[in-house]
Amino acid sequence: MKNYYHVLGVMSGTSLDGIDIAEVAFRVTNGKWQYSLLEAETIEYSSFWKKRLSEAISLSEKEITQLDKDYTHYLSGVILQFIKKYSIQNLDAVCSHGHTIFHQPERGITLQIGNLPTLVSSINQTVVCDFRVQDVQFGGQGAPLVPIGDKLLFSEYDYCLNLGGFANVSFEKLGKRIAFDVCPANIVLNYLCEKIGLRYDDKGEIARNATVNQQLLLKLNNLPYYKHQPPKSLGLEWVKEFFLPVLNKSSISIEDKISTVTHHIAKQLNSVFEKQSRILITGGGAYNLYLIEMIKKREGLAIVIPDSSLIEYKEALIFALLGVLKLRNETNCLSSVTGAKRNHSSGQIFYRER
Repeated sequence: MKNYYHVLGVMSGTSLDGIDIAEVAFRVTNGKWQYSLLEAETIEYSSFWKKRLSEAISLSEKEITQLDKDYTHYLSGVILQFIKKYSIQNLDAVCSHGHTIFHQPERGITLQIGNLPTLVSSINQTVVCDFRVQDVQFGGQGAPLVPIGDKLLFSEYDYCLNLGGFANVSFEKLGKRIAFDVCPANIVLNYLCEKIGLRYDDKGEIARNATVNQQLLLKLNNLPYYKHQPPKSLGLEWVKEFFLPVLNKSSISIEDKISTVTHHIAKQLNSVFEKQSRILITGGGAYNLYLIEMIKKREGLAIVIPDSSLIEYKEALIFALLGVLKLRNETNCLSSVTGAKRNHSSGQIFYRER
C-alpha cells in the first residue's frame, strides 16, 4: 500500500464564508501520519451563492435537486481554477465535503450538495466525497468527522477546539476519542453582525465594548441541548428552531446581543475543559481575541493558537485525510464520536477514467 498521497481537501462550512481548498501531502510510516500543507485558499461566496445556500433549507425536493446540480457545476469550476492557479499536478484525489443543506441525524437525514458523480468528469480527478451519509445510516450523528484527524495528526493536545460556524471539541477519554458540537459560534455571531452591516466581529471588539445581558445569557445557557450527553451535534435547523427565537425575543441592542452570545460561547466551552489542559484552537473564531480571553479565564488552560494556515484550513486538511483513509479502506469515522454502531470507512469514491 502507498505511503505517500498528494490530495486536495475541499470544505464549505455552515458560516458561509466560502469554499476552503487545501493542497496537502501526507506520508504514513508505521501507522504514524505526517502532513505538509502546501497551498491553501478560501474562495468567498458571492452574494448570489450566499443567498441560494442560506435559503436552501426551505426549498422543495425538485428545487434542491437542481441546486445540487448547479452547485456541483460551480464547485468544479472553483476546484479547476485552484488547480490551474497553483499549477498542481499528479493528484491522487480531490476529497470534498460539499455543502450541508440538511443535517437531521435523529430522522436519518443528512444532505451535502456538490457531491454528484459529474464532479469527476468536470475536474478529471478521482473524487472522494459524501462522508456523512453512511454514518447516519449506521445510527450515528454523521458529525463531527474531524476528530479522527485530531487523533492522528494532533495527539499532543488535550483538546482540539474548532471555532467555526459551531464550536466543536475533540479529546481522548478512557482510551476513546470523544467529540461533539458544544454550541453555535460564528453562525450566530456573523448573523448578528450582518444586521449592523458587518461581516463579523473583528477581534471581538464589539463584544468587548458592549454589555452582557444576564437575563438573555441565562436563557441561552438553559437551552435543553446543553444538558444532553454526547454523542450530539448541531445544525442550522437547531439554530433556527431553538437559538434564534430566544435571541430575537430580546429587545436589547444588536451589540449587546453579540457580547452576550460571546460570553455564552465561552461559558459553554469552559464547562467542557478540564483544568491544566493544553488546547489547540483553530477556525475563524481563533481571531476573536475577546472570546479567547474569556476562554482563558478557566484556570490553568494553555491555549495554543497556530499559524494562520492551520487556523483557517485545518478542516480542509482533515477532510483531505478522511479521503485518503477512505482510499486505503481504513477507519475514518469513530463510533465513540458519532454514536454509530461501529467504526467504519465512510464516503464514496468516484474514480476518474484513465
